[in-house]
Amino acid sequence: MTEEREDERREHEVGVGPWRGPWPEGDHWDHELLASGDRRNVLDRYRYWKHEAIVAELDTRRHEFHVAIENWQHDLNIGTVVRTANAFLAKEVHIIGRRRWNRRGAMVTDRYQHIRHHATVEDFVSWARSEDLAILGVDIFPDSVPLETYELPRRCVLVFGQEGPGLTPEVHAAAQATLSIEQFGSTRSINAASAAAIAMHAWIRRWVFGQVPKA
Repeated sequence: MTEEREDERREHEVGVGPWRGPWPEGDHWDHELLASGDRRNVLDRYRYWKHEAIVAELDTRRHEFHVAIENWQHDLNIGTVVRTANAFLAKEVHIIGRRRWNRRGAMVTDRYQHIRHHATVEDFVSWARSEDLAILGVDIFPDSVPLETYELPRRCVLVFGQEGPGLTPEVHAAAQATLSIEQFGSTRSINAASAAAIAMHAWIRRWVFGQVPKA
């Protein structure tokens, strides 16, 4: 490879190369990454940090909302939901139903996001109530209320169904409310992962930026 091509390749690489100069001191530094470089999909502030050190630091700042998604048919949206939950620093992501899920869409963010499995809806509901979390479904039902004007509680778990069938009747019955996202085009619904991102950001706007919804 020519020097010009090598420079071009480096420009498009993610992350940083080996540490230059005296190594920094502290237990959170990863000596292997300092020696070989850090190409992980992490913020620059976490470059060369040990994985467990990053998770520990995130744990000091996690928000009070949780996200849950039903997984009865190996839903391909789960990885994207996990990635978004990591971006908005959700407390935990909950998988209801099948334990296995497609991690490709998570882009390795599942290593930094706490994920809990519940075999049944009953198990999930029991856990949420024991934690005093409001269960909020996000789906289109006759009794759904607009997400845009709903006062989201600080401590809650946002629940999403699978692409196609949506939330199960069991989750719908257990929810304090089901929330719908206003749409203006011809389609009846939007992608589950997209709906999850919108709902999570609604919580961020309310409880991080103090934007109280208006009826």
